[in-house]
Amino acid sequence: MEAILYICHGSRVKEASEQAISFVKKCMESNEFKGIQEYSFLELSEPSIEEGFRNCIEKGATTVYIIPVLLLTAAHAKKDIPEILEKLSIEYPDVHIKYGKPIGVHPQMVEIVADKIKRTSIYKKTKEEVLVILVGRGSSDPDVKRDLCKIASLIETEVDRIVVQDCYLTAAQPSFEEALQMADQSSYRHVLVIPYLLFTGVLMKSMEKTINKIKSIDKEYVLAPYLGYDPLIAGILKERIDEMMVGNEYDLITS
Repeated sequence: MEAILYICHGSRVKEASEQAISFVKKCMESNEFKGIQEYSFLELSEPSIEEGFRNCIEKGATTVYIIPVLLLTAAHAKKDIPEILEKLSIEYPDVHIKYGKPIGVHPQMVEIVADKIKRTSIYKKTKEEVLVILVGRGSSDPDVKRDLCKIASLIETEVDRIVVQDCYLTAAQPSFEEALQMADQSSYRHVLVIPYLLFTGVLMKSMEKTINKIKSIDKEYVLAPYLGYDPLIAGILKERIDEMMVGNEYDLITS
């Protein structure tokens, strides 16, 4: 029997974990998969990956498709999750494990963010250029900066009257604070901050506090909501699952 195990990041904020569970359940309902479906978290929330995997096995799974519910490809996708899956493959040698790819750079993610920008009041009420600060979680992995920078460039092409600056909350440059400083020193009067995050959490709350500290009489700063559930994202995850089913998957070798 086949199973799909979704892996979310996890958060200390209970609301974020609840949003992730609700998000995955909607994806489960929309993907028309007839086998076993379970969810899990990499850290900070329950069930763990190991618990979610064993739930699949207890329900009779002999093949488990692992889908990381992660926006970009970094250490979590390349190292942390594969290391756990390798241990599980040793513990359950008769179970076939297939590991899928994160969402990554995808035209529909560009569409989602572009539509979010166009629907904001700050964009609709002015004919001037709007500075969009696209904020990623961040990582020391250069692929994260490369991919978010590419997404930012595609969004800029998709939407009129915007300039997009990518920045990061941790471990990459420019930092969110540096991006806000550049915005404050720029000629742009309208600044829209787009969190490239799936759910709320500590990082979202930190961004709110940082923006609320800005004292500017000649500039307008608006923080847009996090991405949340979108049928297009569910469709991308379905694509990633379909890729695994035809043999396009990550290698679990982490060394």
